[in-house]
Amino acid sequence: MNQKIGARRGVVVGSVAALVALGTLTAGHAAAEDVEPRAIKQIVSGLSQAWALDFLPDGSALFTEKNTAKIRKLDKAGKVTDVQKIPGVSTSNEGGLLGIAVSPDYATDQTVFVYYTAASDNRIAKLKLGQTPQPILTGIPRGAENHQGGRLEFGPDGHLHAGTGDAQKGSNSQNDKSLGGKVLRMTKDGKPAPGNPKADSVVYAKGFRNVQGLAWVGNQLYVSDIGSSKLDELNKVEPGKNYGWPTCEGSCSTAGMTNPVKSWATSSATPSGLEYFKGSLYMASLKGGTYKLTTSGAGSKLYTSLGRTRAVEAAPDGSLYVMTPSEIHRADGN
Repeated sequence: MNQKIGARRGVVVGSVAALVALGTLTAGHAAAEDVEPRAIKQIVSGLSQAWALDFLPDGSALFTEKNTAKIRKLDKAGKVTDVQKIPGVSTSNEGGLLGIAVSPDYATDQTVFVYYTAASDNRIAKLKLGQTPQPILTGIPRGAENHQGGRLEFGPDGHLHAGTGDAQKGSNSQNDKSLGGKVLRMTKDGKPAPGNPKADSVVYAKGFRNVQGLAWVGNQLYVSDIGSSKLDELNKVEPGKNYGWPTCEGSCSTAGMTNPVKSWATSSATPSGLEYFKGSLYMASLKGGTYKLTTSGAGSKLYTSLGRTRAVEAAPDGSLYVMTPSEIHRADGN
């Protein structure tokens, strides 16, 4: 899957030089052609609080806009069209139409899943494009303005996972009866997935503040969690474990709490979407840029010129899509 960029550059530049020597291409024309591969290139701009994206089997992308409550489609040629507006979405500072996930069986079931803020809760619904969404899980607590969570991803086990926020009430994260501050794992009907820690619960792990990123390295789940005023976290998630919030922010020595694999000052990270791509974890940052990390959290930021990044998703064409609130870019991960 790795692109041999150096080799491609040599072939392209060599071919252009040969054409110039033959007089079939002017040097000015050669300069105008984009012969130098770019690590990242803008596909589309002018979006309204874009939040999440996922890919259809034909390689086109579906994405959400938080404030307009629209699902929109980005085709492989870079054209954006509106698909539909989701009814019942209630917009707040961090609330609105958030996550989107395409069924791994889309070719046969034609189903898409969305996570959105409603008037009294956050909820997950399924739909066929152009049709009315059918809620499959309701009662995820909503904050008046913030900590809604919202990321949706299908795991390698075929089950739907969701990251939720504590709804601005830290005790939700430790309350086993609350869906807030959790990682949830469910069937496509919103029921507890087989193998969950408790057979009658969709809760997979607890003790989070505001989960906005989920990604797998093989079968191992990692999540990004936004901290309060001290530390943001990258967590290696095991079923039934407690990741500490609100007792712990970052690592601590409290019995029964599982420490993150890496923490960053909230002033530099504020993590959002997470993806595993070509051997590295990529973590979007609302403080600007995107982190390229090992599974132990070592690494640094790329794409800092983009400003806030909201989501990162591996594309069927072998590239990495990087989303900001107003733009979508295609990248090679370097």
